[in-house]
Amino acid sequence: MILPIIGYGDPVLRKVGVDIDVNDPTIKETIANMYETMYNAHGVGLAAPQVGLPIRLFVIDTTPFSDDEDLEEEEQMQLKDFKQTFINAKIIKEEGEEWGFNEGCLSIPEVREDVYRHERITIEYLDEDFNKKTEVYDGLIARVIQHEYDHIEGILFTDLISSLKKQLIKKRLANIMEGKTRPDYKMKFASPKKGR
Repeated sequence: MILPIIGYGDPVLRKVGVDIDVNDPTIKETIANMYETMYNAHGVGLAAPQVGLPIRLFVIDTTPFSDDEDLEEEEQMQLKDFKQTFINAKIIKEEGEEWGFNEGCLSIPEVREDVYRHERITIEYLDEDFNKKTEVYDGLIARVIQHEYDHIEGILFTDLISSLKKQLIKKRLANIMEGKTRPDYKMKFASPKKGR
């Protein structure tokens, strides 16, 4: 089922997610709905707070990035078919140089900014079958994971840009909160204006 994506300004996007109980009978359905919602919105990652659930869950599929001709062939191959569910994730190490990349977010449509993140991470998580894993990721995969991980910590990519850039996008963020921004996917806005 395609769920509405929660727009910038909704308090759920600022909550730190709570751990998921491995015995939760609804989690498989939630994961399936999140993938369906992400694909419908042409995203490469989606975190549970973005569909109104303050829990530690996010899904990623970086396949669309594998078509980028500016990337090395090896990185294109890594991105192709990288699809992973992260439950109760905890980043235990960030390392390497910080590098910039133009990021966007399904909860903040029509806003993109350069964000600097570490090039390599080590992360502990449970997969979709609740198997415990510890993995090291780098490059774009690490970046997408860090972006989605921030969501379960109540952090948005706009928190990581300069105060000058925040001023420049202030009006666009207000438009999202008021429901004036209309992406081509279903959204729930924080405080839509009456009569819209």
